Amino acid sequence: MRGRTFRRLPLMMRVLLPRTLDEALEMKAATPDAVAIAGGTDVMVLLNFDRFRPPAFIDVSRVPELLLWRAEGNEIILGAGVTYSRIIRELSAFPPFVQAARTVGSPQIRNRGTVGGNLGTASPAGDALPVLAAYDADIILGRAGGATRRLRWSEFLTGPKRTALAGDELILGARWRRVRGPGSFSKIGTRNAMVIAIASLCLVLDEEGRSVRVALGSVGPTIIRAREAEAFASAAMADDVWDDRRATLPPAAIAEFAERTAAAARPIDDVRGTAAYRRHGCRVLAARALTWALADRRLAA
Repeated sequence: MRGRTFRRLPLMMRVLLPRTLDEALEMKAATPDAVAIAGGTDVMVLLNFDRFRPPAFIDVSRVPELLLWRAEGNEIILGAGVTYSRIIRELSAFPPFVQAARTVGSPQIRNRGTVGGNLGTASPAGDALPVLAAYDADIILGRAGGATRRLRWSEFLTGPKRTALAGDELILGARWRRVRGPGSFSKIGTRNAMVIAIASLCLVLDEEGRSVRVALGSVGPTIIRAREAEAFASAAMADDVWDDRRATLPPAAIAEFAERTAAAARPIDDVRGTAAYRRHGCRVLAARALTWALADRRLAA
């Protein structure tokens, strides 16, 4: 009809509904182009804007094996389908993870969004990813027939929104060794809640390994470990600080750590912030995180 416009209707897509992990892996093997979906908090945004239209979805939200987390010896295994709300309720032994989960979207998003989704999307701004990097996590991948492989987080995340996931594989979860020591996650954005990070940082003190770990998000093509800053802080603490939980570092050492952390960033200018502001944000977040960790050690002494 003249003068009227019609919105193009979306093409029909198949949605596959496995009830077990074996079913899900068999479906993925049979339909490698199908996209696994659980909460859909990232994928559905792209779908709604017609930027992404896979031939099929595999809804893994009902797969019980992906909804579990457990301890095995000194390691933690976190299923890909564990939501951020459950992390807040159940993983209190890992404060950086809880803090990161609390910053994810709204309560509705946290009730649906999963760590597996963050891994699959592989956005440098993904809130769970700096935590996994700071914990030196392995990512567990599976394929039909029971075959699995483990990749270091740095091997799995190959670039902005790119991963080493093969077409016939699904993300099963993440696995990391328990770390004894304080840590935190923090980020900056344009507002206090429901914000995509302009810069984010996770810091963990490994008391047994006598090392400082710091991972940066949203300031490079993928998650960055600030290795030179880590080495400097670990050495600056020396045996006397590591041995005495009441000890601290001089302000000059904390400032130098912050500068080295900022130097590790590889930011760009975009609609959320400039490269200079992102680098400054890393500097501020790093100084705060190390100061908080030292204060937490003193409180626990």
